[in-house]
Amino acid sequence: MTPAGIPANGAAMSDQDFKSDFLRTLQARGYIHQITHPAELDAAADAGVVTGYIGFDATAPSLHVGSLIQIMMLRRLQQAGGKPIVLMGGGTTKVGDPTGKDASRPQLTDETIQANIASIKTVFEKFLTFGDGPTDAILLDNEAWLSTYGYVEFLREYGTHFTINRMLAFDSVKLRLEREQPMTFLEFNYMLMQSVDFLELNRARGCTLQMGGSDQWGNIVSGVDLVRRVDHKAAFGLTTPLLTTASGGKMGKTAQGAVWLNAEQLSPYDYWQFWRNVDDADVGKFLRLFTDLPLDEIARLEALEGAGINDAKKTLADAATTMLHGADAAAHARGAAEAAFEQGRLSVDLPTVELPREEVIGAMIAAVTTKAGLTASNGEARRLAQGGGLRLNDEAIADGARLIEPGDVNADGVLKLAAGKKKIVLVRPV
Repeated sequence: MTPAGIPANGAAMSDQDFKSDFLRTLQARGYIHQITHPAELDAAADAGVVTGYIGFDATAPSLHVGSLIQIMMLRRLQQAGGKPIVLMGGGTTKVGDPTGKDASRPQLTDETIQANIASIKTVFEKFLTFGDGPTDAILLDNEAWLSTYGYVEFLREYGTHFTINRMLAFDSVKLRLEREQPMTFLEFNYMLMQSVDFLELNRARGCTLQMGGSDQWGNIVSGVDLVRRVDHKAAFGLTTPLLTTASGGKMGKTAQGAVWLNAEQLSPYDYWQFWRNVDDADVGKFLRLFTDLPLDEIARLEALEGAGINDAKKTLADAATTMLHGADAAAHARGAAEAAFEQGRLSVDLPTVELPREEVIGAMIAAVTTKAGLTASNGEARRLAQGGGLRLNDEAIADGARLIEPGDVNADGVLKLAAGKKKIVLVRPV
């Protein structure tokens, strides 16, 4: 089955072709990868309020920075006079999106899913204005309608609109099969459920636009096609590029783990540091995608060279952290970083880890470094020391077996550990 009127690989247009503020902004800032019906969507956005949604499954208590481009897309929609819908996947999380996965996701209990949703939704309030107005954001949970379908009813009503041939052609399925990695029938149903989400939102909320990452193209096209075939109504899909760093790494992942958006999972200081430490070549792109700074100011910052690029990185870190955690948290994070790395002072705003006193005093510095989260293993800490990258109270430690002494703890009851130039933590023996 070929999607009605949808190009095989979607389509994008240059910014001068767009009339609507929404698409012109997305194009200028680098958000657009593919659009199913660009001319129709542009006309609709130029004519009035477009309601658009993005779905987020609740597989963890927090989203990570890899999801931030999608949150910013909803923000851009609202800024341009559209209405954003945040769709939490209380229903689809039970199935698990197979996109980009080599194995089935672990199944979560209903209680865990709902707890994750409650934790995640607080982040959206930092980026969107919620309310009852025509362009105010709303948050919905697809559990509300997916749980009402009986199995036979669901298959009879929607199964006839999907062919196995076409579903097998999508990358989320094809790659798993080519690698001879098992894919359960449960996961195979995910595309149908996501498509029904779009149909439900189109009928109940007048939602005409589904957005997502480029890896979601197949699922999004299926939803667009379902709305157009079943109800003969306007429906559009738009995807963002796969976001990678200049070094080729996946956005949102570091050697230390995921860059979480919830403060309970990652401190504002560490979040600020993540943005401060991005590759020089990524600064302009990230300023366009993740801040509200004017494009002419971004162009000025992007052109800075030498030590000036560090000022641009600090501007990026300040703006991104302010948007998520507030101006005070951003200022504290910047002050702590400058105190630690530029002025050599301690700061109460540095990340602090409390460890039992008996696990610190008299213990090898390699073990304490690992327990403090600066290294993944004692062996890594020892190698770091041998290479001159491990410091205790700003003094290089060459031997990872060196024991922590009572005198290493300062008058404030902490000792300062640093791994490399950027990772630093205060350890408080308790």
